[in-house]
Amino acid sequence: MSTVIVPADHSATATAPDRDADRTAAVRWHRPLLWLAVAMAALSVVCGIGMLVDDRTLLGVGVWEKPLKFALSALVYSVTWSWLIGQLQRFRRVAWWAGTIAAGLLVVELVIIVGFAAAGETSHFNVTTPFHTAMWAVMAFSISTLWVATFVVSVILFRNPSADPARSIAVRSGAIIALVGMGLAFLMTGPNADQLSDFQGVAGAHAVGVADGGPGLPLLGWSTVAGDLRIPHFVGMHALQVIPLVLLIVELASRRVPLLRDSAVRARLVTIVAAAYAAVLALLTWQALRGQSIVQPDALTLAVGGAIAAASLVAVLAVVARATTPQRTK
Repeated sequence: MSTVIVPADHSATATAPDRDADRTAAVRWHRPLLWLAVAMAALSVVCGIGMLVDDRTLLGVGVWEKPLKFALSALVYSVTWSWLIGQLQRFRRVAWWAGTIAAGLLVVELVIIVGFAAAGETSHFNVTTPFHTAMWAVMAFSISTLWVATFVVSVILFRNPSADPARSIAVRSGAIIALVGMGLAFLMTGPNADQLSDFQGVAGAHAVGVADGGPGLPLLGWSTVAGDLRIPHFVGMHALQVIPLVLLIVELASRRVPLLRDSAVRARLVTIVAAAYAAVLALLTWQALRGQSIVQPDALTLAVGGAIAAASLVAVLAVVARATTPQRTK
């Protein structure tokens, strides 16, 4: 995406977000989120070292594995939204404060996660004592408010269109799908039937059909024997990175493929990518809720996945055919 350069306003009455933008006029970033990204990069290193030197486990995985995953996710989130907020031309003040609130809430979330990991205890779904319940409530409030702040900035993105329609579609669709992916986390927070029948101080779970802590994929930890709601949550959250990345690849390919130099063609292709991504997210959510492992899809899941792939391919071929007709070329 192109960077828009805005003249700096050196007025003595400039607000905090204005001063934030003025100091980085050439390449603007949202400073609080950018500093959070730096902190998350450092935390990722610390957690990585912890995994090497600390052999304690929790629910079958190393105690530092979860903080590492959250730190990396927060790092990606912070860099992406810091850059996007910096490019806004309208409602920048509202976006600045929403981004600042999001940064603060992520700090709260990570402090609790890292603290419990260091103590060798679970942070999520843990209501074994009043203290654990309070911390879980704080995390729930933080992530809910973070979702609202992200929603506010996503709405503002629609009021700041790009000169390139394909880029607008990539960012807007990525933001919407990311919001859905973040919201899918709430499916994990309710106690399941087994927990209600024999309450042991745990309310909520990642896995569907089995207790958390069983066999899982390396590092990711996603269950290999049952459904896992972390999968659609993860895939959805990172739509805002994947879809623009696909557009970047298309733009790079346009240097060798003249057809892709047409902005209308790029916009249609990105729309297809976004629709396919949303369909895959829905499929993954459905698969997880059915208690089906990501590595053991049944015939129905494979059929739906094949239909999504086929429909996407047909749509792409239709765009190419339309763009290469003699009338279009002329």
